[in-house]
Amino acid sequence: RHTVPLAHPTDWSGFRRAARALVQAGAMPQEVEWLTPQAAAHDLFAGGASAPGFVPPPADPATVLRVPEAFVRLCERLVLHRNPARFALMYRLLWRLARERGLRHDPLDADRLQAHHMVRAVARDMHKMHAFVRFRPVTDSAGQTVQVAWFEPDHFIAEANAGFFVRRFTQMHWAILTPDASVRWDGSALHVGPGAQRS
Repeated sequence: RHTVPLAHPTDWSGFRRAARALVQAGAMPQEVEWLTPQAAAHDLFAGGASAPGFVPPPADPATVLRVPEAFVRLCERLVLHRNPARFALMYRLLWRLARERGLRHDPLDADRLQAHHMVRAVARDMHKMHAFVRFRPVTDSAGQTVQVAWFEPDHFIAEANAGFFVRRFTQMHWAILTPDASVRWDGSALHVGPGAQRS
């Protein structure tokens, strides 16, 4: 069995590196556990301790891994979903894409249907954030006025959605606080920080 510790809830790059190595080594989906820091903290067996570092198993030179670009784009959105099984679903799809040539042409496959359903939920949440974020002026410790908003998303979308607000409010200094992450624009750079509690 392989346990893969991920750096944060939306660690797409960490997942991608480990998943490629695992598929090429022939690690079956049921042999892989994906562990975010939040999952480790709630795992009674982990006791809140950090998971050991992932050591990729040796690759099978006969395994050639090529996936459609559409699958990569799907996973970049799927990783934002709050469902704890999202990484397992992505790996299972990757494993099957490497072995089932017909999968990419089967729109009624149960795993594909679940993935697309989850991605649509993420998209709805992102649109809701666009529509309902409302800024209020707050004076920071340096005496500067910052427009601040509070939002509670259903999924891990704060950082991925920040580009929309940067483009729309480029000239404004603003911050959006959520329970999962906080994003702040200082007029020239985007800063991502930990989540906040609503006061």
